[in-house]
Amino acid sequence: MGGVLIDDRPFQRTDDDCNCIPAADNPDFSSAEAATWLDDDDIVFGIEVNGEARAYPRRIMEVREMVNDTIGGRDLAIPYCTLCGAAQAYFTDRLPAGIRRPILRTSGLLIRSNKVMYDVRTYSVFDTFLGRAVTGRLARRGLQLEQASVITTDWGTWRKTHPETTVLVESLALGRDFDFRNGRDADGPIFPVGDVDPRLAVHEDIVGVVSDSGRPIAFQRSAAMIALNRGEEVAFENIRLVLEAGGIRAVDAAGRDLGSHQAFWFAWSQFHPGTVLWPN
Repeated sequence: MGGVLIDDRPFQRTDDDCNCIPAADNPDFSSAEAATWLDDDDIVFGIEVNGEARAYPRRIMEVREMVNDTIGGRDLAIPYCTLCGAAQAYFTDRLPAGIRRPILRTSGLLIRSNKVMYDVRTYSVFDTFLGRAVTGRLARRGLQLEQASVITTDWGTWRKTHPETTVLVESLALGRDFDFRNGRDADGPIFPVGDVDPRLAVHEDIVGVVSDSGRPIAFQRSAAMIALNRGEEVAFENIRLVLEAGGIRAVDAAGRDLGSHQAFWFAWSQFHPGTVLWPN
């Protein structure tokens, strides 16, 4: 149990007060030029779909933890688990017949120190890290959401690489003017995580992705950044890592996005036991 109440507000009623972690639906955003409140070294989660780019400042995502948005003509749910250091993006459109767009919320529950999300329309519960419905009507339909890549980087580099980007507006931070990553968790995870894979430190940043063969692989971010900046290939099966806007994206040989994201090692290895680790 995470100790917070469920966010059960209906779609597009997320400006209402709640005693919960307050999701944001179709949030307001501005141009890069108007975002004078952001410093160049502020961390953002960048998403690009069909040529449209948007930045989600970590300062805001630590408050909201869940955003339902539309980018490049596609509907997405964007959860951020502060405990796992993982911002993810799931497509919530183009679903099997008879399934409406899930509107995802924070449940207040945890599993292996990862937030649990649910669909406010059907009350189906999702494994947030895997994007898979595990209870309710959507679980009975076997719904597994497709991931889009999230680039973790700094605002200055994202803005320079994507000058046309939009960014969430400052008011969504609800007055917070800092982020707390690593400070709160300096002595390790604050909730139980089970057996920890000893190959890396629990809070080591990795970039995770699943190959076409179904094998999960975690790339140690620091080592991958060094190799890529040297011009070396970082690859596994069909996966190739590329530098983008100061962060890392996983693509295939044709450059198609493979839905990668950054996370703490303990989280990735908990949800993908037996994962391949690069370099090994």
